[in-house]
Amino acid sequence: MYDLIIIGGGPSGSAAGRSAGTAGLETLIIEKEMFPRYKPCGGGLSEHAMSYLDFSIPQRLCEKNIFGARIHFKGQVIERHKMYRVAISVTRSALDNYLLEKAMETGIELRMGEKVIEYIEEPDFVEVRTNKEIYKSKFVIISEGSQGKFKQRVIGRRDRKDEYGICLVTEIEEDNSVIDKYIYNSVDIHFGVANLGYGWIFPHKDYYSVGIGGTAKYMKNPKKIMVDFLNENGFKGDYEFKAHLIPTGGIKRNLVSSRVILSGDAAGFVDSFSGEGIAYAIRSGQIAVKIIARVLFQNESLSKLKDYGAMCQLDFGDNLKYSLMVAKVMHSYPNLFFKIFTSNDEVVDKYLDVMASKITYKDYFYWLIPRIPKNIMLKKKN
Repeated sequence: MYDLIIIGGGPSGSAAGRSAGTAGLETLIIEKEMFPRYKPCGGGLSEHAMSYLDFSIPQRLCEKNIFGARIHFKGQVIERHKMYRVAISVTRSALDNYLLEKAMETGIELRMGEKVIEYIEEPDFVEVRTNKEIYKSKFVIISEGSQGKFKQRVIGRRDRKDEYGICLVTEIEEDNSVIDKYIYNSVDIHFGVANLGYGWIFPHKDYYSVGIGGTAKYMKNPKKIMVDFLNENGFKGDYEFKAHLIPTGGIKRNLVSSRVILSGDAAGFVDSFSGEGIAYAIRSGQIAVKIIARVLFQNESLSKLKDYGAMCQLDFGDNLKYSLMVAKVMHSYPNLFFKIFTSNDEVVDKYLDVMASKITYKDYFYWLIPRIPKNIMLKKKN
């Protein structure tokens, strides 16, 4: 009988595992893949995400230091840089493997290459069945990402097509000197490529991560959008695309059942403007363990698990809420929004401060409001 079983060994599961091991919980992580494994992702790790870790990311995993952003829209370009780092670029397979290793340092158990096929909530425990074994645990955290099947049982419904995005990504090998000449210590963002989304070209060590993402409801032909984006930016090869789904953050979802908690992408904790989810994956995993430990060690009522949503809201809920508001304004009026970006350098500068965890999305939103024409905001309210 474990205190906690964590389904999924990605950033949220690893963060939960490290917190659980540190707190003294008898913990098992079950991960269906063998790490390191490929993970489709742009590979940007923000200072915001790293601020939640109780250890540093080693230099060997840091491929590029990101100090700024170059933003494109309909032939117009603006590029801004900060004096301090706002993010790093990493290869997700290497990062996720390292985070899992840090979780294992605390003495927890791990089963890799083992797939959970069912879980059954009993009054006093949860039975977790895999393709190899049956386990029992007092609590379960589901950290299986946005495409897992178990989150729907907790949420109680499927996400609508306007509540998640579709992303396509590919990696394109290139010499480091060419990458640095193309874009040095910045990320390349292209708005207007996908409806309610964007395209990106992120620099890594010896390769670019190139991708597009947008709201599923409006992505009628994502492969064509991706091919067009590659061609427009001089990438003419025959590339293999990997697709993944990301939830829209800032939407109210049920996150807890009697002994099960959702964390990370499974809970819908993703920045709706940038698509970043690692920061909230890490933090929600930590919060989930904190509340489970209270029930186990302080004899608090099982009903206290329902405080999880409120604790996440208090910690980072405003960031998700206001990222969604910024995304809606920007994508509803892209021409106007980009005009504001290009006419006021501070708009990009301030957003980089959000990435660097210098200010919150709420700070950014209320700073941005006076710079948006009043008639636009009146239309949004109506």
